[in-house]
Amino acid sequence: MAHLLSASCPSVISLSSSKNSVKPFGLGKTFSNAQLLSRSSLKGLLFQDKKPRRSCVFRATATPITQQAPPQTSTDNSSSKPKRVMVIGGDGYCGWATALHLSKKNYQVCIVDNLVRRLFDHQLGLESLTPIASIHDRISRWKALTGKSIELYVGDICDFEFLAESFKSFEPDSVVHFGEQRSAPYSMIDRSRAVFTQHNNVIGTLNVLFAIKEFGEECHLVKLGTMGEYGTPNIDIEEGYITITHNGRTDTLPYPKQASSFYHLSKVHDSHNIAFTCKAWGIRATDLNQGVVYGVKTDETEMHEELRNRLDYDAVFGTALNRFCVQAAVGHPLTVYGKGGQTRGYLDIRDTVQCVEIAIANPAKAGEFRVFNQFTEQFSVNELASLVTKAGSKLGLDVKKMTVPNPRVEAEEHYYNAKHTKLMELGLEPHYLSESLLDSLLNFAVQFKDRVDTKQIMPSVSWKKIGVKTKSMTA
Repeated sequence: MAHLLSASCPSVISLSSSKNSVKPFGLGKTFSNAQLLSRSSLKGLLFQDKKPRRSCVFRATATPITQQAPPQTSTDNSSSKPKRVMVIGGDGYCGWATALHLSKKNYQVCIVDNLVRRLFDHQLGLESLTPIASIHDRISRWKALTGKSIELYVGDICDFEFLAESFKSFEPDSVVHFGEQRSAPYSMIDRSRAVFTQHNNVIGTLNVLFAIKEFGEECHLVKLGTMGEYGTPNIDIEEGYITITHNGRTDTLPYPKQASSFYHLSKVHDSHNIAFTCKAWGIRATDLNQGVVYGVKTDETEMHEELRNRLDYDAVFGTALNRFCVQAAVGHPLTVYGKGGQTRGYLDIRDTVQCVEIAIANPAKAGEFRVFNQFTEQFSVNELASLVTKAGSKLGLDVKKMTVPNPRVEAEEHYYNAKHTKLMELGLEPHYLSESLLDSLLNFAVQFKDRVDTKQIMPSVSWKKIGVKTKSMTA
């Protein structure tokens, strides 16, 4: 199998030596060689380090390999057939763990991904703390270990033709949508990346909504939102909606949004578009406003090194607790932005996959736009730093912290009390941040500390200094 990222950048990048088609190993779908990634689209994002350009696209002809297809189940027994779940963004941090978890739970899973997250690493000179296998090797290893197949559609959901073919081929009962540029700092690097983030996220989600309307009216959308949509108001944060009495009249309205980056704003736009299509078209949707995720291990990713998940520790894609654990492992002071009173909701990645499964198993009604706040505990940055310092000392690590001028525009001391009961009521059994879990995460960081590039630890993206000129990110 040829490498996806070729230094010579040929006119067409092939995944197979087959003359007529490309069939990702063990996936049961055929892709036309005439529909592969072009040289210009890859160069625009990876090699020029200028505008992040569209179309990292493999178009799926989505023709089943008949001799490998499973026997068709009678439509009269549709209730006994495995539910079909399309995981968009299934090669990413949350998406990969979720795809494996759902497959293990006997859902029929397909992954839709343009693999652009891997290109971001090359573009910015970054690398996951953990070495991660290619998506094809990941899926084939899962098949070898479990006997379960995960289908793969490599393409860009901003290309509606590709997305439509994927929908018609796979016919999902549920769509789990992780397929967005997920980093606030990335969206604040420069104008071109801000535009890319909003176009990729908003247009991609719009296309998913149109695909559900046209090809899967009963399909349930489970969309990953963010607690960052709410900001840090001086009142309690409700789950999606708030009941207000004003001038003697009462109504229940969407909770006010106070996004703090172009990334968070894209999520707000998504929420508005989904709410509108639920009302106008009768789409059923669940918006999971997720807090900050930490951890790397799930039962499924621990089965083999080729199933290992990525763990980002850099200042662009790394989340707070993951960054602190890696910093402690290599002896770098913990980078506390500003006063460190910034408080957010947090959850273990094992709870991310559990929450998605719960949402799928308890779908929204037709026309219903549900919002669940998806986190299990609240911490300030200072509290996280203290927890990591204490856990590190038990492992013999000399952990210090440093105050860094805050590159973001945000309140550094504020009230924060967000409700998060709906998933608990549906059966979420949370993994709280215990000493043993911190020990495990720190030991994991120590295991791979030789892979850490300390130049990537300090923040280099400023909310106030973002400009029109494309910024080169040097290694």
